[in-house]
Amino acid sequence: MGTDNSTRADGGKRQTSNAKLQTPNETGAARTYDLGERLLEYAARVIRLVDSMRATKSASHVGGQLLRSGTAPLSSHGEAQAAESIDDFIHKLKIAHKELQESWRWLRLIRITPLITKPNRIGPLIGETEELVRIFAKSLQTAEARRDNRLQEDPAQATDPWPEVFPLAFEVWRLKFGVLPPPVSQPIRETKYPPAPRRRKSPKR
Repeated sequence: MGTDNSTRADGGKRQTSNAKLQTPNETGAARTYDLGERLLEYAARVIRLVDSMRATKSASHVGGQLLRSGTAPLSSHGEAQAAESIDDFIHKLKIAHKELQESWRWLRLIRITPLITKPNRIGPLIGETEELVRIFAKSLQTAEARRDNRLQEDPAQATDPWPEVFPLAFEVWRLKFGVLPPPVSQPIRETKYPPAPRRRKSPKR
């Protein structure tokens, strides 16, 4: 994700993640939390909104769609933090970005219909969705640029390392589950099956 510069106590410069955001709290003072906490709060707000929607067939349908798309970025962000590669990381970010864009459209539909008693109160949540969309768009742009620059510097990284990693990974899992290889003195015997019986030809009449 993108970075900004902040001054250290020794006068030098350090880089801090844009995931750390300054946001005013209820008293007006600024408080800092990371993107994961922000997505957690966003998902909670979506859940509370869906629970407050009208008890109609249309509200039930739209609410279900918003509930899915509005809570998905929280899990996608967690999966991105545990990504196995830069491509996997970018893929997870794209999923979160797509779900946020979808949530923005459902929220606007809820306000315009309206499907809640006080549609004007949905405005701040729409604004928060727009901010999160911009954050993920910038994060995707930064991650893709870093991946492309790394591949230009070292084209060998574009090859798939899995064929070389697989034997070692298998050995680790074999030891973990206590599976012993067959002894060298006792080679694996090939199972021989009896030949299938021949079908007798019926005599010609």
